[in-house]
Amino acid sequence: MTPPSAEHLRKIVRAIAGNVKKQDFLTYFKKLSLLSYADGKVVFGVVSSFARDNLAHKFKHEIAEAVSGVLPEVESVEFSVDSDIDNPSNAAVIDCLKEYKEFFSLKKKEEEASVAKEEEEMGGINVRMMNEKYRLENFIVGPSNQLAYAAADAVSRRPGSAYNPLYIYGDVGLGKTHLLQGIGNTIKARFKDKKVIYTTADRFLTDYVNSIKKRTVDKMREKYRNIDVLVIDDVQFLAKKERTQEELYNIFNLMHESGRQIVLSGDRPPKELTEIEPRLKSRFEWGIIVDVGAPDFETRLAILQEKARSREFILPQEVAEFIAYNASSNVREIEGILNQIIAEYELHGKPPTLENVSSRFQKLGVTNDAIGNRNLQRRVARSYDELLDAVAGHFGIEKKTLVGEDRRKENMIPRQVAMYLLKNKMHFTYERIGNIFSGRNHSAILYSCRKLETVLKKDQNLYYEMNVIRDKLGL
Repeated sequence: MTPPSAEHLRKIVRAIAGNVKKQDFLTYFKKLSLLSYADGKVVFGVVSSFARDNLAHKFKHEIAEAVSGVLPEVESVEFSVDSDIDNPSNAAVIDCLKEYKEFFSLKKKEEEASVAKEEEEMGGINVRMMNEKYRLENFIVGPSNQLAYAAADAVSRRPGSAYNPLYIYGDVGLGKTHLLQGIGNTIKARFKDKKVIYTTADRFLTDYVNSIKKRTVDKMREKYRNIDVLVIDDVQFLAKKERTQEELYNIFNLMHESGRQIVLSGDRPPKELTEIEPRLKSRFEWGIIVDVGAPDFETRLAILQEKARSREFILPQEVAEFIAYNASSNVREIEGILNQIIAEYELHGKPPTLENVSSRFQKLGVTNDAIGNRNLQRRVARSYDELLDAVAGHFGIEKKTLVGEDRRKENMIPRQVAMYLLKNKMHFTYERIGNIFSGRNHSAILYSCRKLETVLKKDQNLYYEMNVIRDKLGL
């Protein structure tokens, strides 16, 4: 059995690079060394205990898969801090960042060759603009975007026959691009033979101007005859571009007459696009027009939690709620806050707390008073009697039943909700809560609170009702 060599390590690093997010790789994988190999176990050296702990836990599956692909005889992998890893004479050290750069340089050339071949098949039309992370299945649906999502889903199932064209409008950062690219990605996945193009109005304008310079406008128009689905984002940027609008009008007619799907987005409904030609605006209105509004609290919270989950980052519930209350303008603001929180944790080891997240909002221009008025002051109710009245009234039971010893199932959830809110939002001790609820002991209150936390993670309806009660109380 040949022991692992530097070349083996190099291959392992490149295999990991292909399966780990870029930011994660640049953060955690800096250098690796070979420390030992015996009895089917290999020990890799790393630069710090921070890297060791994250590699051993956060990326355990990816590392094991990469090692087994290069060294199938290895049964276990461990990481240890290598104090000699920066010694220039250490020949067993691999500069992971250099390997990453070389690996993706080669991969980029391969992708460019593949794209060039696909573009040749598509008549030279740019096909690289859709991001695979935008999918309909990971789009968070709420009251503000429910109709837009339903229309997008229908189009992705029956392109060309359901809502053609589909026009989606709304302010920036509310998810229009996610929906448009989600439609394109879903159609490509469901209908392998369909040719899908996603582009922006700016890109379409550039392509048209280039075709004029090369005197290939007719050829450009002909290319679009081969497209099954055309998705154009931000059509408002075609304002005052009369010749480009005319070209889009011609392409629109070619595609629509042959039953091919068209999806468009703008920041306003078609009738308010005052600098778009009337005949083109009328085409935008042929199908269905849907809007995407600002997300409500529950939707913002769900978006934040989904984005944190996709980044494999644990966000405390009270911090997530604080961000959802205060980052109310659009989804991009929510994602920006989350990215900064994750960066602070990964680079400086600062876990997210209400205090440092509040400080982050200050730096973004939200003052202490604004934060207090919108959230922190909401966290204090006047008395526990007020809370009990609100919970009992919401669930339609009497307060004496709520605090009593009746163990019927229909009374258990309201009682657990009241206990949970007293403990987590009004910060009562378990003993004090027990005294309020007919002298129950510490363990019973603790169990009830933990039981409700488990239920809330699975029951979205109850979670919604909990937030309704909290809003009434200003918690």
